[in-house]
Amino acid sequence: AAGTAFQYIVAEKKGAKENVGLIRLNRPQALNALCAGLVREVKEALDAFEGDPRVGAIVITGNDKAFAAGADIKEMQNNTFQQCYSAGFLDEWDRVSKVRKPVIAAVNGYALGGGCELAMMCDIIYAGEKAQFGQPEILLGTIPGAGGTQRLTRAVGKSLAMEMVLTGDRISA
Repeated sequence: AAGTAFQYIVAEKKGAKENVGLIRLNRPQALNALCAGLVREVKEALDAFEGDPRVGAIVITGNDKAFAAGADIKEMQNNTFQQCYSAGFLDEWDRVSKVRKPVIAAVNGYALGGGCELAMMCDIIYAGEKAQFGQPEILLGTIPGAGGTQRLTRAVGKSLAMEMVLTGDRISA
């Protein structure tokens, strides 16, 4: 990942021993919306950091305004279910949950929809004072995908998960 030029993320090693892999989502104009290219680049950076014996942990973060404000709706709004399914729309999506090294989400700002799901795939979530978590898919007439409903229930309990999924309301850190 070091030295690799990415379009949608910044991947670099941090720390005195350069043993922390940092992946910063970098689409500020789109609140770090998770387009296919960004998801592919996150997977590539995760693969590189996991294969690097010097990297002991990986941190995924965004910026002060948004960790990730969800899937890129503009990119997927015209796709049918069949197009998404046959194109393997979510194939690379759960790579985060399969990394064998600890993965930490450093969240400040919006972690909504797919962004909330991305944070929940990580082993640990550190939330800043401005962090806002939500599953607003219901406001678009759909429900969270990619395991979001199951992860949210495990993370916050059934009652709060149901409230968040059925109303689209957000919770703070």
